[in-house]
Amino acid sequence: MQLDLNDLSGSEIYQSMVSMITPRPIAWVSTLSTDGVANLAPFSFFTGVGVRPPTLVFCPANRGDGSPKDTLANIQRSGEFVVNIVTQTVARAMHLSAADVSPDVDEFELTGVDKADSLIVKPPRVAQCVAAMECRLHQVIQLAAGPGGANMVVGRIVGFHVDDEIVQDGKMVINTIARSGRSLYVAESDAFSLD
Repeated sequence: MQLDLNDLSGSEIYQSMVSMITPRPIAWVSTLSTDGVANLAPFSFFTGVGVRPPTLVFCPANRGDGSPKDTLANIQRSGEFVVNIVTQTVARAMHLSAADVSPDVDEFELTGVDKADSLIVKPPRVAQCVAAMECRLHQVIQLAAGPGGANMVVGRIVGFHVDDEIVQDGKMVINTIARSGRSLYVAESDAFSLD
């Protein structure tokens, strides 16, 4: 079967992409508004970029009315954010934080997770997450304006937080979860080695 993207709606293109690009790690991004309201939202178009400098990228789409989501608006204003690493322990809260709520709603409170101070940037991190990366904005690349328009947020990692419990023999062992298909999640505990 061949699918001509010119014949598909934005929703159909999205569903096709998320069905084929799997598994997708989850960037659970925390930011602060100019009023100091904490925002927390998950993004599964996310990956590392490189180590010189240490960078990552995640991709928030615009809202249906073409305006930027709160996460992107906050990052563009402050230049700072935290990527919290998602495990099964916080999966339900992460899923709840995807709700479309007004900018004056603190999603930490909405989802019942605790704030922990970051060391370098102002946005808090999720205390229940076993790992997090503090980031400063390197660049926003707008790929398209308007409803559903794609944006790439490239962040420079300026700090790591790692819970001692996930360090085994000097290496981090994190049982992350990822998006797979539409509303499905997979756990890294199902991973296998070919070595």
